[in-house]
Amino acid sequence: MSGFSADWLARREPFDHAARASAAAAFDWKALATQLRGEGTGDAAITVLDLGCGTGASLREVAPRLGGTQRWRLVDHDAALLAAVPGTLTRWAHAQGWQVRPQGEAAVLRIDGGGLRLDVEWLHADISAGFGALPVDGTQLVTCSALLDLVSQPWLEALVARCAGGGAAVCWALSVDGRLAWADADADDALVHEAFRAHQRRDKGFGTALGDAAVEAATQVLTAAGYCLHAAESDWVVDGRCGAADRAMLQALIEGFVSAAIEQCPMHTTRCDAWCARRLATLGATRLRVGHVDLIGWLSPNAGRGEG
Repeated sequence: MSGFSADWLARREPFDHAARASAAAAFDWKALATQLRGEGTGDAAITVLDLGCGTGASLREVAPRLGGTQRWRLVDHDAALLAAVPGTLTRWAHAQGWQVRPQGEAAVLRIDGGGLRLDVEWLHADISAGFGALPVDGTQLVTCSALLDLVSQPWLEALVARCAGGGAAVCWALSVDGRLAWADADADDALVHEAFRAHQRRDKGFGTALGDAAVEAATQVLTAAGYCLHAAESDWVVDGRCGAADRAMLQALIEGFVSAAIEQCPMHTTRCDAWCARRLATLGATRLRVGHVDLIGWLSPNAGRGEG
């Protein structure tokens, strides 16, 4: 479930969208946009760096909420996902009745409409190797989605140091926090969940992953760096009674839990397989809440002055 295939991203996007819409209601986006542009600067462009962009889901969520003129730089290590960016963004924009025009460069689009003017470029880079080649400096906002639980504590600390050094705000969405709640309990839920959580801490390419400790770790590191933080729950709610899309998502989650749990604790294979069979047999009548948290933060005016 930490995979980055286009199929998985497409399957999870409706649930991500609903979760982020719920969290977004807790944030003051107008105040954030003003903070990023600066007082008295009108419609100055906001420059955004999106890490682990996939097919541009964070842009589709965040850009309309910020409004106005923005320049997005989308970064991912997966060339296939980046190749899907222009088509995915074009379909999204056209669905809103907006205009899309390629710019002079091969990897740049301009999107106009709905009070937005977006210049979007996409960059191929391995963010696990660090940030030396990335345009962090001069960026007002650094975004990511479903990334923090994959990274290590040293990587997170390095990211925060770069963001703080450049004065960038952060919008980090959909970080798992360990909450998994089924509407109907099973005797082996705890067994599978604990093995799955342990598997989440394995190295995902960034060093030992933070897993469900990511939100707490990010909160601590950002606060220590002088950030003012706002957090909101952005939970997936997947209900098999709501239709085929929910049932397909439940199946993917159940099979993903079990695959990870067995890999982590092969001695429990029989019990995990039986749990999987029971869960799959009741897809149409079950409901699962998967806990996530969205974080938005900007540097305190006193950051770096020994205060705040």
